[in-house]
Amino acid sequence: MRLPLTALAAALLFWGPPALAAPKVVASVAPVHGIVSAVMGEVGTPELLLEGAMAEHRASFTPRQLAGLGEADLVFIVGAGLEAKLSQLSGTEAVNGKAFIELARAPGIRTLPVREGGAWAAHDHDHDHDHDEEHGTGEEKPGVLAFDPHVWLDPENAKAMAVAVARALIEADPENGAAYLRNANAFAGAIDRLSSEVAQRLVPVKAKPYVVFHDAFQYFEARFGLAAAGSITDVSASAPSAQRLREVRAKIRDAQAVCVFREPQYDGKVVAAVIEGTGAREGVLDPLGAGIAPGPEAYQQLISRLADELAACLGS
Repeated sequence: MRLPLTALAAALLFWGPPALAAPKVVASVAPVHGIVSAVMGEVGTPELLLEGAMAEHRASFTPRQLAGLGEADLVFIVGAGLEAKLSQLSGTEAVNGKAFIELARAPGIRTLPVREGGAWAAHDHDHDHDHDEEHGTGEEKPGVLAFDPHVWLDPENAKAMAVAVARALIEADPENGAAYLRNANAFAGAIDRLSSEVAQRLVPVKAKPYVVFHDAFQYFEARFGLAAAGSITDVSASAPSAQRLREVRAKIRDAQAVCVFREPQYDGKVVAAVIEGTGAREGVLDPLGAGIAPGPEAYQQLISRLADELAACLGS
């Protein structure tokens, strides 16, 4: 998805290079930061709120971080229940009443329902799946996800997120609008090329079953046609029960899962325990990209690394 060259867009392009300093921008998690960095480009650098291997579902924030959110001109988050505490803070006095921009609800986002039961850990609450799968307009009740919020792991969704970021930046900072527009369109082109390369890279392992730590990867699986067989824990990474771990071990054997993937944000001992005696290999899949240097190439590196990690473990 690319920003259309409307009369406004054409005028922005005519204006040429950046004119003024960039607005102060904060991005919640590394994938969002990578997309925002790519759109801002040479104009400025957004601040990353949740750095390193901090788990997106469990993060809490210091008074200094809260102050930074209140001082920012724009705050981009995934939303839809992903960064639970951030969603609770949006629009409150704790952040000077600032409403955060939820990219999971941007126009053009294709959402998928939360998977439950069977190979996927059941959630503790009933879900309301009545939402707009094209525009992500579902609303979650407290403790209930309207849809799977890991939307960035579909590269097509990342393109839609970049468009939403560019539009918000242009509205806040029209003087630098030409640069935001150019960068969003360049990002879309880079993602199209990357998606084609990743699809080819994964062809040899598409039919090989595997299990993930938490159910964060269905957008990637759906986009590239992979054979995920289940997850140790649910979409919110809730602690698995002993019964759930027994069920997962049985699933690994029954599905003849080649690999079980842990995540750097969570304790790897659970994965080591469930694969013992099953013949499955242990791998690493990271939906956030811990260890990838923040910047305008970070999102592409995240998607490429996921493909590498899958190919390496499943193809061994």
